[in-house]
Amino acid sequence: MGSAVITARAAATFDPVARSVATARAFVRDTLQGWGYTDVVDDAVVLTSELVTNAVIHAGTAADVLCLRTEDGVRVEIADHYPEREIPLQPAALDLGSLDSENGRGLLLCAALASRWGVEYSPTRKHVWFQLDLPDRPVGVRSAGPLLPVGLLPVTDERVRVAVVQVDSEGAVAAWNDDAAYLFGYTADQVIGKQLTDFTAWPQTPGTSTGIADALRLSRWEGSYGIRGADGRTIPVYGSHLRVRDPQGEPSTVCLLVRDYERAVLQTPVRAPVSDTAESRKTDPFEVFIGSPAPDDLDGLLQRTVERARDMLDADAAFLLLATDDETELEVRATTGLPSARQRFARVPVEAGTGRYGSARMPAVHEDLDAVPGAVPLLGNTGMRSVVTVPLKVEGRLTGSLGVAAEAAGRYSNEEALRLQFAADRIALAVESARLGELERLRRGSLSFLVEASDLLAGTLDRDQTLALMAQMTVPTLATWCAVYTIADPASDPELSYVLHEDEERIDGLKSLLTRISPPEPVRTPGARVWAAPSEAAHEAALRTSMRSIGIGDAGGLGSTTRTTLATAAAVGGETVVLPLVARNRVIGMLTLGKPSDDHFRQEILELAEDLSRRAALALDNARLYSERTAISQSLQRSLLPPGLPAVPNVEVDVIYRAAGEGNEVGGDFYDVFPIRDGAYGFAIGDVCGTGPEAAAVTGLARHALRLLAREGFGGPAVLERLNAAILDEGTRSRFLTLLYGELWPQEDGSALLKVVCAGHPLPLRLRQDGSVEPAADPQPLLGVMEDLELYEQEFTLEPGDVLLCVTDGVTERREGTRMLGDDGLADVLAHCTGLTAGAVAARILRAVERFAAEPPSDDMAILTMRVPEPQ
Repeated sequence: MGSAVITARAAATFDPVARSVATARAFVRDTLQGWGYTDVVDDAVVLTSELVTNAVIHAGTAADVLCLRTEDGVRVEIADHYPEREIPLQPAALDLGSLDSENGRGLLLCAALASRWGVEYSPTRKHVWFQLDLPDRPVGVRSAGPLLPVGLLPVTDERVRVAVVQVDSEGAVAAWNDDAAYLFGYTADQVIGKQLTDFTAWPQTPGTSTGIADALRLSRWEGSYGIRGADGRTIPVYGSHLRVRDPQGEPSTVCLLVRDYERAVLQTPVRAPVSDTAESRKTDPFEVFIGSPAPDDLDGLLQRTVERARDMLDADAAFLLLATDDETELEVRATTGLPSARQRFARVPVEAGTGRYGSARMPAVHEDLDAVPGAVPLLGNTGMRSVVTVPLKVEGRLTGSLGVAAEAAGRYSNEEALRLQFAADRIALAVESARLGELERLRRGSLSFLVEASDLLAGTLDRDQTLALMAQMTVPTLATWCAVYTIADPASDPELSYVLHEDEERIDGLKSLLTRISPPEPVRTPGARVWAAPSEAAHEAALRTSMRSIGIGDAGGLGSTTRTTLATAAAVGGETVVLPLVARNRVIGMLTLGKPSDDHFRQEILELAEDLSRRAALALDNARLYSERTAISQSLQRSLLPPGLPAVPNVEVDVIYRAAGEGNEVGGDFYDVFPIRDGAYGFAIGDVCGTGPEAAAVTGLARHALRLLAREGFGGPAVLERLNAAILDEGTRSRFLTLLYGELWPQEDGSALLKVVCAGHPLPLRLRQDGSVEPAADPQPLLGVMEDLELYEQEFTLEPGDVLLCVTDGVTERREGTRMLGDDGLADVLAHCTGLTAGAVAARILRAVERFAAEPPSDDMAILTMRVPEPQ
């Protein structure tokens, strides 16, 4: 610092975490204010914030902050500890970076704000320093502007005229001086007794929300508006209003008015940041309210605000409400000295309705709330008598309301309202900024929540699982407990379908309570509506239980039942809301959310719950439609399957059937075993081209036609030829069909005679007792292609111990990459089944098919086995 004498120093090191930036700002602010250098505090804090951010965020190291005081100013040094700092080897021009970049802005600010600044490098550290010189100030004045050349002074007319207008408590003009008559063209006789608002044009200044009538009631006001002159022109004026009281106690307002371009005559000079006196530092509203460092989060900032407001006015309680985006309601966000649990997030209207918060937009003092009950709904039944409330406004828009209250009447006057309003003006922007930051975080969290909820709901078509997901997504994220009511059809009553509480021990008691009360009315109106029935029922049950426990009323119901009832009452004693579940223009249920005793829902939470209810309703309705469709489909498919396998004398018969596709019980493959006449049985196994419902339709046609034709006495070839004609008659709906059809006659010697026709189907395989495997038929043309078929029948005998295996191509065409099981692979598996029962053979074939490839089968499969047992 050259030859300057250092009179004081302060140093601190801050860890490489984000919160260190705020802590460093507070350190510099407190240090400079302690030294009496309040004139340069703001610039020093801004520069420190940027440079410490570069150190702890971008460089990722601890930051050393050193403050040095001299008689003329202050020097602040910030150093980081980056281990691989590159040292410039030549005095090249320093790149200050871009205003849009995330780093480097600290150097730009140094160049703009500091008297002098620089950067010093060492192998392991980088120092950035700046110096701020104290401004010259005239001695012995409260405030003064700098010396200016004559050409820069404000311009006025030859004579500056100041209109003095006095307005009585009713807003009428009571005094009108000569300068007012000169400026506006009205004599005193023309205006005295008339309302000042009859001559004003409001507002002259854009963005001003306070009307002239409101401004006249304030103790002090300054600003610009317009006066309509006698010639009809509007004259822009700058006014300074002061509210006074005459010896009889009647209030009036004195208005000093000048032409707007002469506002410098009346306009209050910009106040110095803070004077150096200890008394001024003590009464600075910002310091009284927030302290240092200020809380980083909104709830902390609001709680600090109400605590400091209470202390500043020596109050018993304080509260802060934030306005909704449309400024129609105020939501309780912080209180002290009041039952906060009962009031938190409670909402009251601003302008109209029962319990309106009418004093929100203007400062208000109530000397005795007992005389005006309901003036401040938040303080009802709290014992508070006197209260002062002031608005929080940003750019003329109402963002909240701050109030303090006392148990004694007459504690506050207009002077306390002014102090509180000045402090509220200083904190309003910080509160709004923190609120917007919180809303942005909530919106990002809400989007993430809704995306995850949509994915989970879209991932299931099971009704019960959808109900469980709806409840689990709301508890405890949105509510303490949740109940889902469903409506089967428009004529049905709502049914309690699912209940969830964040404490599992409370679920049974909650479910019992909800089943005893009538369900909420199904209303299509969107949005959440309050449902008081659960809370009222819980409180009534708790009261009866408490009376019984102390011997009043009927005896009984003590012990664990009493504890359960009281716990349930506490669990549902808060606010309960109902959201309709509307899908496809029909109310299909209600989503009920609840809070514990005396709790309220935040508006943002209700909006998020409404978004969730729309998605959940569609998912629940989709699950319902899918369940109905699946039930119908499965019922129809089951009608296509044989009712059961008949008992064939001296022959074991077993079948394994697997349909491809989720929810399918029947596909393009089919089988059947049925009696034809005494001593004769028919069997069939076939494969319709394709899978799914279309193939299943041909399956039903083929199976029923086979039974009918066989029982009419037709032989195998005739049965298949007539079935071929029936398939071709389907026209465009017809499908190719491979079919193995046969007739079985058990013989008295223990063998079985078979006659088979294999129409394009995989050949049946015969396993002999010696382990040899051979085809049991020859291939012939498939069905559904040609009109004239010439099929023939083949006859053979199964000896005791022999097995006949019939499969569809879903078995032989099982693939793993380029490998396929094929006829040879199937024969190898069958060759190792000697001595097994028919059921064991079918199970082994299925196991071999499943193990052949890792992926699940993609084609229908049918396995029909017949075995002639060996004599015992």
